[in-house]
Amino acid sequence: MHPNPVYHDADTAKNIAFARDRSFGVLAANGSDGPLISHVPFLLNEAGDQADLHLVRSNPIARALKPALPVKLAISGGDSYVSPDWYDIDDQVPTWNYVAVHLTGTLELRPQEELLDLLDRQSAWFEDRLLPKPPWTTAKMNPVTVQKMMRMIVPCRMRITGVDGTWKLSQNKPDAVRLAAADGVEAHGFGAGTGSLADQMRAAKGA
Repeated sequence: MHPNPVYHDADTAKNIAFARDRSFGVLAANGSDGPLISHVPFLLNEAGDQADLHLVRSNPIARALKPALPVKLAISGGDSYVSPDWYDIDDQVPTWNYVAVHLTGTLELRPQEELLDLLDRQSAWFEDRLLPKPPWTTAKMNPVTVQKMMRMIVPCRMRITGVDGTWKLSQNKPDAVRLAAADGVEAHGFGAGTGSLADQMRAAKGA
């Protein structure tokens, strides 16, 4: 996370809401031979203190989950290069704006009998965003096929003990400068989700 406190102006509720809406992140843990990394979808509960997810049995993190394992879950939003020319003021340097939330906690294996419910809850969460399409459910699959596939994955739960977010949106600049940079990001920026990043820059409070 960026060390400048000006970029940590979002409260816990805003960081949790962002993580819940995104529902996809990079899960990281310490391994005996170095960091273990997995890209995972997850479900964050209403209180924001636990995230449910599943891993393939052969995943090194899943293999290490006896006992529970300290982990971080990094959730990224929009990001973009910011050219100094977009500020319309002198003596500026290039930078990169982004939004990221880190969840810290402990990951544990859950009983295998919880897996089907987890898969149904996960698919429902994402399928609801595709309305008015009729939602996909595991009930549409052959039960034998479902059971066969579920033997390959394990349910997990992350107990969240810490939440931190970096919202680097040029809020260290005066409003007019920040808004000019947002226009540059929207028109010419490159990265990921540059349109949403530009909107967030416009909504941020300047120096």
